[in-house]
Amino acid sequence: MAAAESKPPAGTAACRRLARGCWSAFWDYETPKVIVVKNRRLGIVYRAVQLLILLYFVWYVFIVQKSYQDRETGPESSVITKVKGITSSEHKVWDVEEYVKPPEGGSVFSIITRIEVTPFQTLGTCAESMRVKNATCDSDEDCVAGQLDMLGNGLRTGRCVPYYHGSSKTCEVSGWCPVEDGASVSQFLGKMAPNFTILIKNSIHYPKFQFSKGNIENRKDGYLKHCTFHEVSDLYCPIFKLGYIVEQAGENFTQLAHTGGVIGVIINWDCDLDLSASKCNPKYSFRRLDPKHVPASSGYNFRFAKYYKVNGSTTRTLIKAYGIRIDVIVHGQAGKFSLIPTIINLATALTSIGVGSFLCDWILLTFMNKNKVYSHKKFDKMVDAPKRGAGPGLGASEPSQQDCALTDARGLAQL
Repeated sequence: MAAAESKPPAGTAACRRLARGCWSAFWDYETPKVIVVKNRRLGIVYRAVQLLILLYFVWYVFIVQKSYQDRETGPESSVITKVKGITSSEHKVWDVEEYVKPPEGGSVFSIITRIEVTPFQTLGTCAESMRVKNATCDSDEDCVAGQLDMLGNGLRTGRCVPYYHGSSKTCEVSGWCPVEDGASVSQFLGKMAPNFTILIKNSIHYPKFQFSKGNIENRKDGYLKHCTFHEVSDLYCPIFKLGYIVEQAGENFTQLAHTGGVIGVIINWDCDLDLSASKCNPKYSFRRLDPKHVPASSGYNFRFAKYYKVNGSTTRTLIKAYGIRIDVIVHGQAGKFSLIPTIINLATALTSIGVGSFLCDWILLTFMNKNKVYSHKKFDKMVDAPKRGAGPGLGASEPSQQDCALTDARGLAQL
């Protein structure tokens, strides 16, 4: 008699079972099974979820977001500005050429509303400003000759001299004298500034859709000479009063004119190109851009100088200007019907409706699956049986015990 065959190790048997399971999973085919569950509450939940998903796609995705359109953001834009008006200060009358910087008429410009003037500055030696760190002194020993402070007004000579007013002393510097603090005179230009008019000419172009439009009405009757902007009656007359812009930004004009600030004029072009071109209109909004609540950096000012000759020597007038800077910002987006995004969003909507089935299956399996009746109904495993009569000991007319056998041990009558 042959010797008994040795059994394979337990680990080898487990590996074989795992390999057979993986191979079976690779070749098996799964098909959905439809089961009608007679439960009114579950049916209401299922239809409610489907209705909510349908409303979301119809109302929000297609109507609000217009996801059936191909879109383009950030139009190509051109901005030209022009300021008109005159004002006066304590000493002179000011026109546009003097209070608008820079004069080119671009999308960013400043309107001067207050100045501090230091006239007749010449190259020489004078007392340093007391605002400069370590500028005060008691004697010449406190001042280092040749020292250059990046925040100062010149090169120190090593002498300690009396200040412009009072009994204090500061180190002497070589530079443009007198320094700004010593002889500056303040002038306010904002008396008539609220009535300055600003023309903002803007044109945009969406290259993807070959669509262009401007914010000025195409008329030949001198329309722009006697109109000012109104949101309803004169939308295509982009002539704004400076006082109106500041008011719409929620600022006090007098306070802003003294400290300076930055106001943004935002032009938004949101265009639905499925409609006529007359429905694509600019929308204007105004807001302050600089941080007015931060004392260290609030306000807006800059310096410039005017040079001239006096008795053959170079002289200049230093001007520290406070003003209202206008930043014209243009943005927008355009959309037009396209088949590709429409198909993609429709497919997404139809797929998302299946979330209702997933939710109801989870409710059934988790909360309503008494005695696991539903799971036995939902998950059936079919085993492919050999042909009849193929195995030994089986009659030609006797079916195999594995022929289309169901693993539902509890039976189908329990649901």
